[in-house]
Amino acid sequence: MTSGYEARETATVAQVALIGVFVTALVTAQLTASKVLAFELPVSLPVTGAELVLPGAALAYALTFVASDCYAELYGRRAAQVVVNVAFVMNFVVLALVWSTIAAPAAETSIDPQMFADVLGASTNIVLGSLLAYVVSQNWDVIVFHRIREYTGREKLWLRNVASTASSQAIDTVIFVAIAFAVAPALLGVGVVLPFEAILSLMIGQYLLKLLIAILDTPVVYAVVHLVRSRDGLEATEVPS
Repeated sequence: MTSGYEARETATVAQVALIGVFVTALVTAQLTASKVLAFELPVSLPVTGAELVLPGAALAYALTFVASDCYAELYGRRAAQVVVNVAFVMNFVVLALVWSTIAAPAAETSIDPQMFADVLGASTNIVLGSLLAYVVSQNWDVIVFHRIREYTGREKLWLRNVASTASSQAIDTVIFVAIAFAVAPALLGVGVVLPFEAILSLMIGQYLLKLLIAILDTPVVYAVVHLVRSRDGLEATEVPS
């Protein structure tokens, strides 16, 4: 006898919507990574001072973890990992389309081609850092989420969401900043290797924002999961591992 989940032959609106949010946020993160953000703080913190400095991709990228946690809770570990890894391949499609457009000849009426390239053409260092950080941290997020679920069952969704996202965001932050601003520039000779203090400041600033979002998005994850389960009649016991 098949479960309600196994009997579904077509994707639901919720599945398509969550995948759409995930991919949209991921693509946006790629296109906004080169801008460095600075947030003033009411107090001065060790290392970072009174300002949090982080890559522009941090805001959009944090949303991918909200979508992946909702998807993992509703449709299982295998389904979530398929989405994560297919989206990883789609990153290369986005980059190929952007770079081919940059390389194509511009009409006289076009905006300045150099300006277009500066805005949309992410550096090689940022691309390498973001892609490696993505594939490691997103798969870690799904694995930790479901490892905790094996012990807690349907209860304590907040624990799965916060623990998996907090740990995966730490991994993502360290890999991305280290490769994009230190390892890749040193090995490839492209760009400037930032001093250790600047790299540490970027790591801390990016992670603090991501951790705050991970805590604040827990009610959103609860709301989305409850809405989908009540709308689609999807029970927790139907979700495969």
